[in-house]
Amino acid sequence: MNMKIIAGCLLAGTIGCNEAAQKKDAKPSTFGEDVAFLQKHLQNVVVLSGGDSARVVVTGDYQARVMTSTAGGDAGKSFGWINYDLVASGQLTPHINAFGGEERFWLGPEGGQYSLFFPPGKPFDFDNWQTPGLIDTAHYVVRSSSPTAVTYQYAGNIINYSGTPFTLNINRTIRLLDQQAITAKLGFDLPEGLRYVAYETENVLTNAGDSAWQEQSGLLSIWLLGMFKPSDQTAVVAPFRHIPDARAHITDDYFGKIAPDRLSVKDSLLLFRADGKARGKLGLSPLVAKPGAGSIDLENNTLTVLLYDVVPDGRYVNSKWELQKEPFKGDAVNCYNDGPLADGSQMGPFYEVESSSDARALQPGESVNYRQATLHFEGSREALQTLAQLLWQLPLQDVQQFLQNK
Repeated sequence: MNMKIIAGCLLAGTIGCNEAAQKKDAKPSTFGEDVAFLQKHLQNVVVLSGGDSARVVVTGDYQARVMTSTAGGDAGKSFGWINYDLVASGQLTPHINAFGGEERFWLGPEGGQYSLFFPPGKPFDFDNWQTPGLIDTAHYVVRSSSPTAVTYQYAGNIINYSGTPFTLNINRTIRLLDQQAITAKLGFDLPEGLRYVAYETENVLTNAGDSAWQEQSGLLSIWLLGMFKPSDQTAVVAPFRHIPDARAHITDDYFGKIAPDRLSVKDSLLLFRADGKARGKLGLSPLVAKPGAGSIDLENNTLTVLLYDVVPDGRYVNSKWELQKEPFKGDAVNCYNDGPLADGSQMGPFYEVESSSDARALQPGESVNYRQATLHFEGSREALQTLAQLLWQLPLQDVQQFLQNK
């Protein structure tokens, strides 16, 4: 989330009706309530369901976006943050439509000479900033579906800041993962006493034009962003490679330096407070980023982990709002915590965990395939402790101590 767009996003968050306002002020909704709300206001809502209580809801109206998921059936906790006001309004807003959702498909870069969000030659300011329609307002078409998977397709065109046109095809598949698939991805058996929902998205970007994409005229990356519900006892967890200069490859001052009580960086793991009460953003370079960022919520006894690939020597687009000296030395992983503006207004609260693909110089007809798995777990404190140790070698008491450090 870019600081310069927050004011614009707030506009989207305040448009709505009485029903939406009541929904926003209510206690955290169940998955079933969220699905009913989405089905009332949208045309294309798909619920994926396995043989247990795992559910995922997706909509083609919002670019094949995963809106939310649950491990507990219709009455279960709903993990994704949804902008009820904007969805209920049925309106579109300038600059961006922040509908929410726990995984949305975007393309990068946002800023720089190869930006997709600014017209050629215009200043890098909010007035000129515009989320491209194919990742903001376009409807993606269902190409195939089953009870546990759905595939969407979209074909479009886009021009970057340097005037380079791109003709592309996007195919996006969302599929539920069963316990066997989860175990295979994690590399260990799940502890007893856990409920889970897990899904993988397969995102295929194809050069559908007649010309090769070239570094000197700009490349595209696949950018997946997840918006989740915060609590006072939630911390984002991000592992990184323990190299001598690792700290130099972790950016923590996008919105001003993050306060020490909100960020802990030790050895090969960082903890970032995700309470939705203070804006802050982190970025991890591909030189240090590792697969497996996520979060732990001690208030609700849940653990979330995102699995994705990192290419240490890959080209990752730089999204800073400026002409850049190094346009392909951007972040592979980002984490964001929402918070109020100076006037007290706020779109959320939510927190984000984001990952990006490297940028490829695709020949005509060539594709890049980027996958990410999102896994949510609920259970006893003992089961979560075992899982956190297996994933991150992280004692939950360390998380508790960090969160109590105010």
